Amino acid sequence: MKVALTGPTGFIGSHVLTELQEHDHEVIALVRDDAQADIVAERGATPIVIDLYDGAALVSLLRNADGAIHTASPGDETSADLDSAVVDAAIDAFAGTGRPYIQISGLWIYGANTSISEESPLNPPGLVAWKGPIERRVLAASDMRGVVIVSGVAYGDGGGGIPGLLLGSPRDDDGNLIMLGTGRQHWPTVHVADLVDLFRRALEDDSARGYYVVGNGLKPTVAELTEAAAVAAGAPGAVPGSDDEARARLGDYFAEVLLLDQGTDAPRARAELGWAPTHPGLVDEFRQGSYRKATAG
Repeated sequence: MKVALTGPTGFIGSHVLTELQEHDHEVIALVRDDAQADIVAERGATPIVIDLYDGAALVSLLRNADGAIHTASPGDETSADLDSAVVDAAIDAFAGTGRPYIQISGLWIYGANTSISEESPLNPPGLVAWKGPIERRVLAASDMRGVVIVSGVAYGDGGGGIPGLLLGSPRDDDGNLIMLGTGRQHWPTVHVADLVDLFRRALEDDSARGYYVVGNGLKPTVAELTEAAAVAAGAPGAVPGSDDEARARLGDYFAEVLLLDQGTDAPRARAELGWAPTHPGLVDEFRQGSYRKATAG
């Protein structure tokens, strides 16, 4: 398939690019400047420099693709506008074709819930409240095959924003990392290689549509994760923080999602797409995997 991919130089998007190429798909990498174009060209993708807000240009490009995957995100107050613009273009371009359009979301949209499935009600905190309406537009477009992959915390290869946040945690007077809150909350996690495997399966399976939640089922606590991050960071250990400290450090909106207690076993992805995680959990990755090597380096 010829697949248009946004965000091909980002953490998740770059791994999607690799996964697609390893399975003989042609990747049209949508980038914002020549520097990014050079990066993806060196990896064998076809770069196109484009403003994703330019609806006419994006629609024209998508009409020449067999499908699209959207992983790009500025990660700021413009994120909703960007997602909306890309979704508008995809719905226009793929109208009446049945072609697949897949975009990334995050389990924060379900709020506090330790048994998240695709049937769980959305209960988004303020930081991600804008996602639901846009995702409903994707899934309501009956004449394209809309898929929203709702991911736990993505990690692996020494990267990912949330693992980096834990590695960079503030320290107490003894050098211990300070946990986000008490550390008792659980975070669903998924190795990025397992995550992009699900993207590819959803792309290739004509029956795949709707929400797919994804996590490896390990459900570590933030205490366990921060203690493991301390090993990677060369800290003596980790100590509990407080909700107030987390809010002061990160702001109310960001702290709210990181203090959520969540979990999922990814039931639909396993049952319908034959997906199963095969990579080590984040605790092991911190203690003896890519993050320890990256930190040492």
